[in-house]
Amino acid sequence: MTLKTSTDHIETLDVAEPPSSRRSTGAPCYIAGTGTLLVSFSGGLTSAYMTWKLKRASRNKLVVVFANTGQENEKTLMFVDKVDKVFDLGVVWVEADVKPKGIGTKHRIVDFETASRNGEPFEAVMAQYGISNKAYPHCTRELKQAPIHSYMKSLGVEYQTAIGIRADEYRRVGKKARIVYPLADYWIVDKEEVNEFWSRQPFSLGLEEHQGNCKWCWKKSLKKHFMLIAETPEIFDFPRKMEAFYGKVRCPEGRRVFFRENRSTDDLFALKEAGAGRLLNAFDVDAGCSESCEMYEAI
Repeated sequence: MTLKTSTDHIETLDVAEPPSSRRSTGAPCYIAGTGTLLVSFSGGLTSAYMTWKLKRASRNKLVVVFANTGQENEKTLMFVDKVDKVFDLGVVWVEADVKPKGIGTKHRIVDFETASRNGEPFEAVMAQYGISNKAYPHCTRELKQAPIHSYMKSLGVEYQTAIGIRADEYRRVGKKARIVYPLADYWIVDKEEVNEFWSRQPFSLGLEEHQGNCKWCWKKSLKKHFMLIAETPEIFDFPRKMEAFYGKVRCPEGRRVFFRENRSTDDLFALKEAGAGRLLNAFDVDAGCSESCEMYEAI
């Protein structure tokens, strides 16, 4: 199929169909429970593949939503926009609209052009709730779950939520009511299938595995953080600033910091400078951080 678009970074593209001898199929799929299926599009390759498959095969009414935190890589935003236009997904872009205590986080609708690039939604959440980390993982709750569900509430429909987690990463599946994992439970999809699909397309995400959609996500392993510090140390200016400004918010004794094992941004840089990367081993794994951060996953 060939689609023309008006956006500068969208080209005329020929989208390749996957081979017919796939492990998962394009058979029609109806996810029982409600007619409306919220497709949480995180901006990653797996999530995009799930959305494409659902668009082609699902008999549910689909509502595709992408939540921008203001700390996504620019390539992620470009990829979401391109996938939306090429596959005709009708993606709705939302951001967190943080309200005073007692009201809860709502949503505002943006698009590729107006989406925040300097962490504005992220900072608003940190100012209200304090620094997010493994013990206080409210960044996902307030920056993804809350604005997406606020948007769905504005539609006045009952719905289930589809999350893009594959069968080969089932440890990330969180068991919650009205949450479904089509690539793990309806189609048996692994990373190889996802990569093969995108290898056949004329465009892709264009990020290395250690980069991911969120520039500096606290869920990343130390190894990935050290690689990012070496390549793009400036992306850590934002978490360093957040720790300095909001470290004591909702933390009357001491200060909260972002990273695992109670490490601050400066601690990561000090470890890197001290050569700690040479001591990393097989136990240094991501805390749920894959190519993207999903709304509901075990961490």
